[in-house]
Amino acid sequence: MLQRLGTEPLWDLIIIGGGATGLGVAVDAATRGLKTLLLEAHDFAKGTSSRSTKLVHGGVRYLEQGDIPLVLEALRERGLLHRNAPHIVHHLSFIVPRYKWWEGPFFGIGMKVYDALAGKLNLAPSKILSREETLSRIPNIEPENLLGGVEYFDGQFDDSRLAITLAQTAADHDAVLLSYVRVTGLRKTDGMTSGLSCRDEESGTTYDLKARVIINATGIFADEIRLMDEPTAARAVQPSQGVHLVFEREFLQGDSAIMVPHTDDGRVLFVIPWHDKVLVGTTDTAMDTAELEPRALDDEVGFILRNAARYLARDPKREDILSIFAGQRPLVRKPGKDGGATKAISRNHEVLVSDSGLVTIVGGKWTTYRKMAEDTLNHATLIGGLTEKPCVTEALQLHGYRSPDAPELPPAYAVYGSDAPKLEELALDTPLHSRLPYTQANVVWAVRHEMARTVEDVLSRRTRALLLDAKAAMACAPEVAALMAKELGKDKAWEAAQVEEFEALAKGYLPK
Repeated sequence: MLQRLGTEPLWDLIIIGGGATGLGVAVDAATRGLKTLLLEAHDFAKGTSSRSTKLVHGGVRYLEQGDIPLVLEALRERGLLHRNAPHIVHHLSFIVPRYKWWEGPFFGIGMKVYDALAGKLNLAPSKILSREETLSRIPNIEPENLLGGVEYFDGQFDDSRLAITLAQTAADHDAVLLSYVRVTGLRKTDGMTSGLSCRDEESGTTYDLKARVIINATGIFADEIRLMDEPTAARAVQPSQGVHLVFEREFLQGDSAIMVPHTDDGRVLFVIPWHDKVLVGTTDTAMDTAELEPRALDDEVGFILRNAARYLARDPKREDILSIFAGQRPLVRKPGKDGGATKAISRNHEVLVSDSGLVTIVGGKWTTYRKMAEDTLNHATLIGGLTEKPCVTEALQLHGYRSPDAPELPPAYAVYGSDAPKLEELALDTPLHSRLPYTQANVVWAVRHEMARTVEDVLSRRTRALLLDAKAAMACAPEVAALMAKELGKDKAWEAAQVEEFEALAKGYLPK
């Protein structure tokens, strides 16, 4: 791919940003037959796209806010994603516990509306649960004053695994995607954006590239690229921080998630089974600046612990936390708006086109990545004078697609879908750590076939070790570095530097 970067005279489009949105655009563009290049300054999904609540969902909260168009779009996209990537997306039961009499009819009717909006793509019908049924489904829920519950179904996924699957899908259709290549400037011809300059962060090699159209899909960093284009551009993105805590599975007995619709400040709280751990979140805090590696604020951790304790019979403590991860959502900033309550800002996306023809996509969420990509590419086709071709991603099976009726795979290999037998053929089934589901095969495969370049790439995003158990991830970092060094032809100094860098990063995922 680096060789093609230096020899291609003109790209149809260059996408800046390798998160959910940029990768989605790459898949759409490549499957339309366009000459497609994607550049990511770090690793794919390094930022927001690996730090979500791990839900492919319509958005119950948006239904309550009356944003029916967003819910309709998200429910439809949820259904398509479940159909096109069943090896990564599956449905999950959610229970809303009821502690007040009026919550029964309110949530019961609301979830029936949710079902109806999903139409033929609905996952399963919602239903009212008695007190006894609720307790049997979530045995360790707080029983005092419990009246019953409402059960509904939404989608769950592994976000960074879907990101690398999108990268592989785009590559399958001849797109060029490069991580650790930073865009350093935009090029203009007669006032119109016509290319860019970039630097390979590993080798230091610089490139000047030409394209018919350039798409800015850098999420929370979109304004940085917009300012390269137009130094006086108004801010378009309001970063909003979400924090999640991870605990041992014993905190949530049963297979259903809990959705708490109203916490202290009106936010939604989820308690979710994920990779045999329990994930609890999220917060919604307006941030002044975009950060690649944000850290949880102390009061955010306290907020989650305090509210989770009300719904779990065993109160979670700071010392029970296995990992804390934070991410920032790229919410659309409205003109004249500055900060404020981000939980009230719409999760809709917007496509912006500058006077020079730079196309920027902001807002949205993982669930709607495909529709965001389609809208973005439709704009880019007009701006770049590209040949108009229909979008085919609605029915596109993603890389690794495997029939949902196929026999179950081992947990560590399930997200690879049809590639899983090839991992097993590596015969590297030695576990990395007793508290993690991963083996040496996961590491070697990530280097050979998934463009993993650092220990962090492997332990944070190709596997989810850092998010599942930060201390265990730190413990196996030296072994991962050694396996990677052998594959990449690196020396002992590289191994030592990689372990040191990863340990420094991982410490930020542990409770203070």
